[in-house]
Amino acid sequence: MKGKRITRDTVEHIAWLAHIELSDEEKNLLTEQFNKILDYFEVIDEVDTENVPPTYHVLDLVNIFRDDMPENPMSREEALRNASEKEDGFFKAPRIV
Repeated sequence: MKGKRITRDTVEHIAWLAHIELSDEEKNLLTEQFNKILDYFEVIDEVDTENVPPTYHVLDLVNIFRDDMPENPMSREEALRNASEKEDGFFKAPRIV
């Protein structure tokens, strides 16, 4: 394992911030796991990406949405047809205070 960057004190502080109680065994385990994750990031950092263009998605996608074409709107009666409760031509929902 390369140099530790996450200490047990750091894990305890994170647990305190998250209001999580951890046993001594869990603190030791999480310290080890966090450091293994950071070590793996160092391995990833070694990959040569000099000629790799930046991307936001792994697949070369373009706009996959259909064109937004205006159509005739649904009638009020049709929109309210399956409403469990309606009042004065509107959906009726329970009052939330």
